[in-house]
Amino acid sequence: MTEPADTPIEADADALRTLLRHQASTVTVVTAPGPPPAGFTATSFTSVSLRPPVVSFCLNLGSSSWPTVSRARHVGVHLLGHGQHELARTFATSGIDRFAGPTRWRPGPEGVPVLDDTLAWLLCRVVERVVVGDHAIVLAEPELLRHADVGSPLLYHRGRYAGLADAAEHAGRRAA
Repeated sequence: MTEPADTPIEADADALRTLLRHQASTVTVVTAPGPPPAGFTATSFTSVSLRPPVVSFCLNLGSSSWPTVSRARHVGVHLLGHGQHELARTFATSGIDRFAGPTRWRPGPEGVPVLDDTLAWLLCRVVERVVVGDHAIVLAEPELLRHADVGSPLLYHRGRYAGLADAAEHAGRRAA
């Protein structure tokens, strides 16, 4: 006898990873000053509190960026726009110089690398790092920010980068 589709299963790492593919997430790049500077693509960025302002993101402890982020007093969080798939892929790729061309960036406040032409960026002061399992949750207070009122965000859904229209179209095809 086969199990009904809605029968609960054990929430192991593989099952959780599969389930989370159904959650659309905004795509950000987090940067930290070096030397050398570090940066990585993150889909875990979120607001934690407005009073006081606190944001968070998560980073795998085995990431090549972790040693730099673990020491950084400030980080930059960049919200990517729909057309920035390649920038997201660059900062998700291991073993390369993520800040080499064609990546366009400049040293910003506190030496934090600021990426050009993103939808928004925040300069944040790290206030706490909490290790949970194989990741660290980094809590940070935004000190400066810049945002554009144009463009739509880059999303990550079902293992691919998409925009709002792409995600709606994909959901419509699945419902049909």
